[in-house]
Amino acid sequence: MGSFNIQGLFSSKKKLVALDIGASSLKLAEVDRTSKGYTLRSYHQLLLPKGIVHEGVLEDPQALTAKIKELVRLSKVKRRNVVASLSGNAVISQKVSFATMSSDELRELIQDEASKYLPFDNMDDVNYDFQILGKNEFNANQIDVMLVAAKTDVVERFTNAIRNAGLQPVIMDVDSFALETMYEENYDLGDDEIVALVNIGASVTNINVIKSRGSILRRDFTMAGYNITADMQSNMGLPDLEEAELKKIEGPQYDEPSDVFHEHVLTAAEPILQEIERSIDYFRSTVGGGEISRIFLSGGSARLFGFVEALSQRLNINTEIVNPFKNIAYNKKHFTEEEIEKMGPAAAVCVGLALRMVGDK
Repeated sequence: MGSFNIQGLFSSKKKLVALDIGASSLKLAEVDRTSKGYTLRSYHQLLLPKGIVHEGVLEDPQALTAKIKELVRLSKVKRRNVVASLSGNAVISQKVSFATMSSDELRELIQDEASKYLPFDNMDDVNYDFQILGKNEFNANQIDVMLVAAKTDVVERFTNAIRNAGLQPVIMDVDSFALETMYEENYDLGDDEIVALVNIGASVTNINVIKSRGSILRRDFTMAGYNITADMQSNMGLPDLEEAELKKIEGPQYDEPSDVFHEHVLTAAEPILQEIERSIDYFRSTVGGGEISRIFLSGGSARLFGFVEALSQRLNINTEIVNPFKNIAYNKKHFTEEEIEKMGPAAAVCVGLALRMVGDK
């Protein structure tokens, strides 16, 4: 087995740097634990040319290595051990119930029978691990377990690219679970409260429904910010994708009717709204034990003009943009309040990764 083991995925490591490798940007963060709580030590990001990472799969390792080197040089970080993550088509997760047993017994059972629960013909080429979520809600003699798996070659493409940049990958996380860590450190989740974390990246949207500090539904779909930008450019007759990207966040300009602009934006976002709605409907029809009380949006497109209100009305669920720095202090000499607020939604996964390394799980 390779090193995509959720010892890395769910355990604690200190003095690491978080590296969020997305389809449109590369982000780096360090979060320190102090006597007064968490403090953001550093945060930097670079744009990635389109095509280096596509739908969670690394297509151009050499280009990624060069960008990581550039980011490390610009950020001047000294730490060399890295926590990174997988998303989209790169990773599969499955919630399974087993008879109550110890972690060692469960590991042995999964080792022997993993192919029963994961959709791979040959488990020799797959890295996988698990996390025990707790007792099954409907059967006291069973425990719920989250299995996570990825093809070995997919993981190695990322880890080799990181190593070639002079860094050492220690933990390979999953975007959805990094969001969960970020949320738990910043918000209070009631014992029976259910919330949905929705991260709209450039090429992948992640959905993680959590209850009692555990994931009860996870889904990724390959429709995200790029789709919205391209549709806006086409629908609004804009000259290029860069202008469409800018307008989708900044909203209508002084000479544009806001209602017409809003209609264009929601038309572009409609496929993603539909997919989120399908995911929530699937949860409602298959997972018992309560209703989702809140949705928290993150990712570069979370601030899309009018999107929060449209999703809230469509699903009749309170929806807001997540604040990954709600309980994390920052040096006001290095970051302004405006900068923190602006970068917050896009920084959510990276902050969650950084918290993995300092949190005692």
